[in-house]
Amino acid sequence: MTDSHSGGSRSHKLWGGRFTGGPAPELEAVNRSIDVDFRLWPFDIQLSKAWAAALAQAGVLTNAEATELQQGLDEVGRRIAGGITLEGSDEDVHTLIDRLLHDVVGGVASRLHTGRSRNDQVATATRLWTKDACARLDARLLALQQALIAQAESLELDVMPAYTHLQRAQPVSGAHWMLSHFWPIARDRRRLAAAADACAVLPLGSGAIAGSAFPVDRSALQVALGFRAVSQNSIDAVGDRDFIAEVLFTLAVLGAHLSRLAEDLILFGSSEFAFVRFGDAYSTGSSMMPQKRNPDALELARGSGARMLGDLVALLGTIKGLPSGYNKDLQEDKRSLFDAVDGMSLLLPAITGSLASLTFNRARMKTAVTSTMMATDLADYLVRKQVTFREAHGAVGKLVREAEEKGVEMTELPFSSFKAASGSFEADALDELSPSTSLAHRNLDGGTGPDAVRRQIAAAKTSLTATG
Repeated sequence: MTDSHSGGSRSHKLWGGRFTGGPAPELEAVNRSIDVDFRLWPFDIQLSKAWAAALAQAGVLTNAEATELQQGLDEVGRRIAGGITLEGSDEDVHTLIDRLLHDVVGGVASRLHTGRSRNDQVATATRLWTKDACARLDARLLALQQALIAQAESLELDVMPAYTHLQRAQPVSGAHWMLSHFWPIARDRRRLAAAADACAVLPLGSGAIAGSAFPVDRSALQVALGFRAVSQNSIDAVGDRDFIAEVLFTLAVLGAHLSRLAEDLILFGSSEFAFVRFGDAYSTGSSMMPQKRNPDALELARGSGARMLGDLVALLGTIKGLPSGYNKDLQEDKRSLFDAVDGMSLLLPAITGSLASLTFNRARMKTAVTSTMMATDLADYLVRKQVTFREAHGAVGKLVREAEEKGVEMTELPFSSFKAASGSFEADALDELSPSTSLAHRNLDGGTGPDAVRRQIAAAKTSLTATG
């Protein structure tokens, strides 16, 4: 410990002996990180207890000292959980815990930091926090997937337009459209699991940069803290923030997927589409227009995609030019990490609730499926009659143009028009203009046919267990 230069009070800074005076207030203000990293305290206590045991095993501490430190750390945890007042000397969460531990156990607390640095300490605490955050996010993603499946099952027998270039393209099952948003979330969960695995490499024991000078058993630390491996290089270990980048990348992609889901629903909920109605509990009104029903949660999801991307870019911009080892720039990593995790943790339950509370106007969806959307089915009909697809495409194009010019559905054209377009048309060609016939043709795996959709729903349910 050194004496503070602010009022002569004792300081628990973990450095300072080589300096003749204290840091300038301006430096302390910008250097202080406790407002950001305070949330790491349960994990810092967890790793410190494991470190005390490792020091005892290495012969640096007696078993009694290690036990006293561990019990003291438990008491520190209880005090923090119960609410404490931060002091000016609490530079970061590590110095806070050091101060409180000294209050609880006295001088033996000064022995805990033997052989470790805040560099490997913060890297370990951040990895522990991030692993925990990944588990919490995965639970929220699972709930979203379950809501998607529930809505898909309710739409299994309903038909709606699918769009390319935001133009009506072909009819699909409502379940097929809904599940088109399920599978990206399934990929996000796999990416999140991989990011969590990337967190599970233990840096503790790397010291400041060259490794600990004491024979601590890092394998025992790995097991005690729930890591799958120990870091292989101390220089890399204290400066590695790839695991944060992987989490932020996953959340940025997830943000893009949620934005696309939200955009679909916002469009489908407009008066022009009127396919869906937003639930009251997840809608807001207008301060001026009494009739408004605004899908705010979905719009915030659309906006949050940019926020997630910004956090990723901020981190990559921070780490891209750093020399090896630890640099103070890395203190900024947690701002991006915590912001992205906090934002997504708030957003996912709101999106899940919004989705679960939707009601669908099935009649409106079906009415939006017009006969021209089965133009491809007519062309396929001719192909089955041994007409080349190019010729079939041209023949059906003529029928589409004629229907548009006359302002009628293709089903209202006289059969003579079909014969004029291609001599291969027979009376049964009109069956191809039925949405149910169109769907029935597409029962291959991944298609929108009734059998394929039933298999897809089953596969989605199975994937929940496989991914989780």
